[in-house]
Amino acid sequence: MDAVTSVLLSAVIILLSYGFYLLRKHLRFFADLNIPHIPASFDLIDKTTHPAKQFQKWYRQFKGQHPLAGILMVIKPIAIPLDLELIKCILVKDFQYFQNRGMYYNEKDDPLSAHLFSLEGAKWRNLRSKISPTFTSGKMKMMYPTMVAAGNQFREYLNEKATLESEFEMRDLLARFTTDIIGTCAFGIECNSMQEPNSKFREMSRKHFETRRNDLKDLFKMTFPNFARFLGITEILPDVSEFFMNVVKSTIEYRVKNKVSRNDFMDLCIGMLEGQSPGSDQLTINEIAAQAYVFFIAGFETSSTTMTWALYELSRNLDIQEKGRKCVQETLEKHNGVMSYEAIMEMTYIDQIINETLRLYPPVPLHFRVATKDYHVPNTDTVLPAGTATMIPVYAIHRDEEIFPEPEKFDPNRFCPEEVSKRHPYAWTPFGEGPRICIGVRFGMMQARIGLVLLLNNFRFSPGPNSSGEMEFVTHNFILTPKQGLWLKVEKI
Repeated sequence: MDAVTSVLLSAVIILLSYGFYLLRKHLRFFADLNIPHIPASFDLIDKTTHPAKQFQKWYRQFKGQHPLAGILMVIKPIAIPLDLELIKCILVKDFQYFQNRGMYYNEKDDPLSAHLFSLEGAKWRNLRSKISPTFTSGKMKMMYPTMVAAGNQFREYLNEKATLESEFEMRDLLARFTTDIIGTCAFGIECNSMQEPNSKFREMSRKHFETRRNDLKDLFKMTFPNFARFLGITEILPDVSEFFMNVVKSTIEYRVKNKVSRNDFMDLCIGMLEGQSPGSDQLTINEIAAQAYVFFIAGFETSSTTMTWALYELSRNLDIQEKGRKCVQETLEKHNGVMSYEAIMEMTYIDQIINETLRLYPPVPLHFRVATKDYHVPNTDTVLPAGTATMIPVYAIHRDEEIFPEPEKFDPNRFCPEEVSKRHPYAWTPFGEGPRICIGVRFGMMQARIGLVLLLNNFRFSPGPNSSGEMEFVTHNFILTPKQGLWLKVEKI
């Protein structure tokens, strides 16, 4: 054996030994930390079950044994916080250790993926402070008439169709409604999805959520994000990315050239566009496009699915539906029949209906955080190493019978002030909490309020011939969506 061959063989042996050492270290990750866990397995994830339900199973299996449990997705360790005080620490008290979500993005090859939801560190903090003014209560008040106008188009469309048909698939109609609102508020574009269900915005939003993802590619991005970026792996479908980038560019160009102002999200971004105004809050065209993209994608789907699940439960609980309708009608009567911003904010029972819907069907059923430095878990001897991913099982906690008695029962009274005060403040976190709480929570809640108020004031909903009894979740969509759609009988009032 010559010297070169000997050196190469030695190098291969060293690399294999090091690889074996790393693999063994990963496989023993939770055992070495004395954290109860599920052993590594290639079939850990059951593709026939939504991840929310799988995490619910593990939550129930390990709750009470330790503040954390663990799973190994092939070789990637995932810590599952089980204790509400620990969750409070992760989201708020010790946020400096868990400020990143660990979501994959590739700013160079896939600029729309570098949005507020996925960005990390100083880049996220700077962008959050720039974008936050869009979602103040004052801005909501300014956008409110635009949102109501889209709501009235939805009401008129359903009113017209209800004279010809008695049963509707409400999930698609609600998605078209929220598409119109977000298209107008984020881009200043009249999508007109009610009359044109196959509009380009609807086509692209459906493509984003309904295209099946490559599990191996997703696992690779999650496990080796830096290497994935080096290889130029992208997150967003190319034609979806191209569509939204072109829409943003053309919208900005038109508004700047014609001095158009609409007091909306795009106006705020144009005010920060590089070259448009001096100061440190400037944004590039790619940064603006990324935020507009996530505003649209996250905003239309989460609000439409929340309203879908609300109508599903209201159609099965007619007494609650009538109580909600009475709340709407009595409040409107106090305001001379005008659905003003002030009137809709007074409808507290509608908020309780929405909150209870978000408890049973949180659109985002898991919150992601990554430890940016070694973290000593309070009241234990456990130290989570920097880089450890955590997934907070929101869906499982929301259906914990020790926190919410009769958890499968739909009961908006759980969210009257006296009941809320009895619970741990982190028992209900559909939007997250702390510095990384959903920035669009006010906008999303306002969409849901407007939609439900208009629907309850004008229509009754009940199960029809095509309605499903127990609903199943679409397993390949992370957001909780009904597999069968939502067919309901609709009667005009």
